[in-house]
This record gives sequence, C-alpha cells and structure tokens, in this order.
Amino acid sequence: MEIRLINIGFGNIVSANRIVAIVSPESAPIKRIIQESRDRGRLIDATYGRRTRAVIITDSEHVILSAVQPETVAHRLTSRDQAETPAPAQ
Repeated sequence: MEIRLINIGFGNIVSANRIVAIVSPESAPIKRIIQESRDRGRLIDATYGRRTRAVIITDSEHVILSAVQPETVAHRLTSRDQAETPAPAQ
C-alpha cells in the first residue's frame, strides 16, 4: 500500500490513508470528541494558535485540529486521488 500525505496547513502533513472523517468543530458531539481525546492524550493541535476550522479523525483514534476549512482539506485529498487515477483508455 502506498503512503499518501496531505497538507493540513502551516506545513503540517497527515497520512491520507489513516483519515476516517473531516468534520467541522461547531457541533456539541464533535466538541465532546475533542475534549475526550484531549483527556486521553490523543489530541494533536495543528492550528498554531488560530481558530479550529476542521477536525480530522483518524483510524488510530487520534483527533487532529486544523485551521484550514474542512472543504479545503477534502479538496486536497480528492484532487490528489484524481491526479493519481489513470485516465480511461479511448
């Protein structure tokens, strides 16, 4: 399996193969997930002191906070997938 990396802002990079979800931090359940992961020592704050705009949940139960919009992170993830997919033969 090939390792793919995705930029989540400010030079921080995450393994795209480990991402389960990219969500907005506004709802109460997501805020609860953030607090629980902070308590368990599984929170990674990659915001550099800026406002959290995306919460990335990984398959290892780590929660990563990013200052980049969830749509931007998802676009970087999907555009990389499309660039690697070979064009259909005509």
